[in-house]
Amino acid sequence: MSKQLAHHQYEQALAALDDGTATVTEKVEMLVEIAMGLQQRPKSPEQLIDAIFLYDRALELCPEDERLLGARIRARKATALQMVPSEEVGYLLQARDELEAALTILNEEGIKEEIAEAQMNLALVLQTLSQAHRAKITDAISIYQQALRTFTRDAFPAEYAIIHNNLATAFLSMPMSDERGKMREALAVQSFEAALEVITIEDSPSEYAMLQNNLGNALQYVSSSHAVENNLRALEAYDEALKVRTEQTTPLPYATTIANKANCLRNLPDDVEHPERGNEGRLVQARQLYRDAERIFAAYGDMGKVAVLGEVLAEIEKELGDKRSHRGQDKFGDSPV
Repeated sequence: MSKQLAHHQYEQALAALDDGTATVTEKVEMLVEIAMGLQQRPKSPEQLIDAIFLYDRALELCPEDERLLGARIRARKATALQMVPSEEVGYLLQARDELEAALTILNEEGIKEEIAEAQMNLALVLQTLSQAHRAKITDAISIYQQALRTFTRDAFPAEYAIIHNNLATAFLSMPMSDERGKMREALAVQSFEAALEVITIEDSPSEYAMLQNNLGNALQYVSSSHAVENNLRALEAYDEALKVRTEQTTPLPYATTIANKANCLRNLPDDVEHPERGNEGRLVQARQLYRDAERIFAAYGDMGKVAVLGEVLAEIEKELGDKRSHRGQDKFGDSPV
């Protein structure tokens, strides 16, 4: 939608308020329809602000006895508030308030699908606010789980996958310092795997790659007595992601995944049946992947990641040097007198 067209539709919406032939409900519905159009693929934050204004006008006009219509408008307004780019949390706090108010009515009068959609959006808002310490991540998790009662794998696979991806991210954002932390790590792995039950590489390649990359990360860092097995599974997940992510088509996601894969290789023995033989071969593979990732991030100006990878590469070189020095001493060291 071009900015000119969006502005024209906004002006049309305001002009419709003066239409004496339209009923109040028709005016409300027209305002909502145009607001929804403005927030679809917005070209600027101003379009979202305009949409929010139209939702507010619709709420002002909405008859008091149309409680369900008002709740639906609030839920829609919240989705626009969520989309406004801002470093502050004000819009998200407004979105939370609108969704909580909407759910009060939707839970009484709405259909289960719109209730679950509002729950999913509220959980996402709370999850984001938790990063700013303005909400509890446990509340977000609880509400996601409520939404899953409706958004089941068979009936709503897309929503099911989104919720499980968000749940996994939520579990991993929580402190992992106690025994419950280990359980949350395992739940995160299960959620990523649940999402991958319905997201296929054929139908949703980018989402598939994202989930496989995230699953690899979760497997790699999960606290478990089966570290080698988990790392091998993580390698498989990264390789699945790399079927989609290539340097030619998606260079930055590709660089992220190969760096994650390198982290995994670094922690695996060359021969899992004989870990005592070391991991020099894995380190050499990891070094090349780190170098490739560093080159790509440098080309795109992400110097923060370049600096981190530079430090990791220095560590790798030292590890390899130590191993070769030790091997040389074994072969050429002086015999005891």
